[in-house]
Amino acid sequence: MAELNNRIDFIYLYDVQDGNPNGDPDAANLPRVDAETGQGLVTDVCLKRKIRNYVDVSRKGVPHYDIFIQEAAVLDNRVEDIYKTESVAMSEKAHQKDAAKQALCEKYYDIRTFGAVIATKDKQGQVRGAVQLTFGRSVDPVVSLSHAITRMAVTKESDKDKERTMGRKATVPYGLYLTHGFINANLANQTGFGTDDLDLFWEALINMFDNDRSAARGLMAPRKLIAFEHASKLGNAPAHKLFDLVKVTKKPGVDIPRSFEDYEVEIDTENLPKGVSIHEII
Repeated sequence: MAELNNRIDFIYLYDVQDGNPNGDPDAANLPRVDAETGQGLVTDVCLKRKIRNYVDVSRKGVPHYDIFIQEAAVLDNRVEDIYKTESVAMSEKAHQKDAAKQALCEKYYDIRTFGAVIATKDKQGQVRGAVQLTFGRSVDPVVSLSHAITRMAVTKESDKDKERTMGRKATVPYGLYLTHGFINANLANQTGFGTDDLDLFWEALINMFDNDRSAARGLMAPRKLIAFEHASKLGNAPAHKLFDLVKVTKKPGVDIPRSFEDYEVEIDTENLPKGVSIHEII
């Protein structure tokens, strides 16, 4: 796998229609919102989970593409298994922890991509990942709705003769969300995150919602993926200045957006700094 030799910053736009993109357990699983602005929020952890799930399904059984953070996984056991491998067990005691980190990165895609805190009983360590994401934030304020629903069936035999029970379902009528991302080439070289891994990462961002359908999430879809590739590992311009070149605005006459077609996405390519190129992946 070829090394990554260029820093990359990117913008990821995705939307939801009649669904809950990321429920808040502190608010009865209502869609997350910024209490001051009313903008919808999607955590970076939520997006990483979808990426992990896509890689797990699309690369099942392929060496070097296992997923470390999985539902019901016992992480201590996975770390212990790595320490029992020949490459780690036979290494010098002083270098065993570094050998284990390298082996974990080689085996698990999500560790070399996002990093990991290895906090088992006897073995401590941290891997800084090559890829970092911000919270997703909706371009405009969203309305968080809670709908009453009915259930015809009952759970217990004793409730058989009771009337139908009521429940609730939370949705956002429509929201266009924007996440910023950063890919550090120096950290990528340390974890082994290479060009093939990067291609898979883009593939996951494009396809992960189709692998994660549920009645609760409504209709979610990727809309734009804009990458700023630098000519060097350290970068040729500050990320925030590159992000400012992308403007997402409502089209004239649209007061309440209800689809991606209600927005315009403009990229100021004329003021692109020297040493930075733009790739519109979507």
